Amino acid sequence: MEFDPTTTATQLASLLVQGPQQQIDRESQIAKATQAGLEKLRSALSGFTTALSGLSSVSGGLKKNSATLSAGAGATATASASAQPGSYSFFVEQLASTHQIAYADLPAVPVALGGPLVVQRADGSAFNVNLLAADQDGDGNLNATEIARAINQASGNEGKVTAQVANTASGPQLILSSGLGGEDGAITLDASGLPDSALKASLGGAPTQLAAARDAVIWLGEQGSGLRIQQGSNSYTGIAGVSVNFTQAHSAGAAPLQLEVAADKAGTEESLRKFVTAYNALQTELNNLTKTSEDAASRGAFSTDAGVRNLRNRLNDLIRQDVGGLRISDLGIGSDRQGQLTLDTARLQKTLAANPEALDTVFGSAALGKRSGVLGAVTDHLEIWTKSGTGQLARRLDNVQVQQKDLTQRRDRLDELFNVNYERYLLQFSQLQSVLGQMNQTSGLFSQLGTA
Repeated sequence: MEFDPTTTATQLASLLVQGPQQQIDRESQIAKATQAGLEKLRSALSGFTTALSGLSSVSGGLKKNSATLSAGAGATATASASAQPGSYSFFVEQLASTHQIAYADLPAVPVALGGPLVVQRADGSAFNVNLLAADQDGDGNLNATEIARAINQASGNEGKVTAQVANTASGPQLILSSGLGGEDGAITLDASGLPDSALKASLGGAPTQLAAARDAVIWLGEQGSGLRIQQGSNSYTGIAGVSVNFTQAHSAGAAPLQLEVAADKAGTEESLRKFVTAYNALQTELNNLTKTSEDAASRGAFSTDAGVRNLRNRLNDLIRQDVGGLRISDLGIGSDRQGQLTLDTARLQKTLAANPEALDTVFGSAALGKRSGVLGAVTDHLEIWTKSGTGQLARRLDNVQVQQKDLTQRRDRLDELFNVNYERYLLQFSQLQSVLGQMNQTSGLFSQLGTA
């Protein structure tokens, strides 16, 4: 009788752990499928949540308005969802500018002693510049670059004034730029606290003005007869939901520019299509994840998961809820045979023509603290799943990781059991092989004696 102890030991040890190993493999496959399904679900919910957030943002929203300016207006304009349709005219008498000044040929002087340099603006804001700590290279003197750095790093500056140095043929120029446009941003320096020196004389003198501190003068309507607006910015936001940025002043006697604010039908339809597309993408993924089939390979990862199926069904109910006596179906959103949302633009425009606020009423907002309507209700429900740390997704993923860790430990213990039994069987069958070898040898001797 001949056999291989290694092969026999391997077969017997494998047979001993075969049942538990198959159970671990089955549970591991389920855990991997569950984790993959949860990752797909997280990705789908994240994409849909991002879409809802965009539809509720200040710059986004479902309802769109257009802002159209007359040709060659020298301005740009936008209108948000809150803007009311209307026509406006503007005459730009003067554009605003930001104050900028330069101090030329600042002498390199010993580090100043005494009080600070005070930087002031016309709006009343001011801050002190400590020149005692401005000597960065430690040579005992101050230069324009060190003074500029000291101004920028001064406590209380916080962008009120920006300093930089420009090198010219006549020497370095200390340039100060205001952080505030218009007349209120005008910069002055108070060097009276510095000790008498060439630097004090330079900073206390009149600078070169590179750009004046000038307010914008805008007329809403005709120049001289309309509403005069004076402000430090070239952007006008006095009309609710409308922003106009002026880039060119008008010459005397020129016609005012015209602004037309109107409903943007195409833009609104596109916004609704984005919602429909995002929702359909989410529903498709949920349907795939909960798909049932007699073929195990075709089943979704959550084919028997009541929680995920409830998520899908609950979202379907929430988007179809009645809000203020209206539903999404009144806005032209229906379903096809596969349950995918569709958009009837003719019905949408008919409803909006009769009730311009219908879109805002039904969809509301998903913005935090301002949630309302369909978007708000859907976002609240999604947070049950997506909330960081405590949501269903986070808890389920944690459970899967715990399960996979347990499977790894069980597999390690099973490997250890296999190794122990393999070594035991290998020793036993190696000894048996040795005994059989000795017996065969003895039998051979007897056979030789019998034939002698």
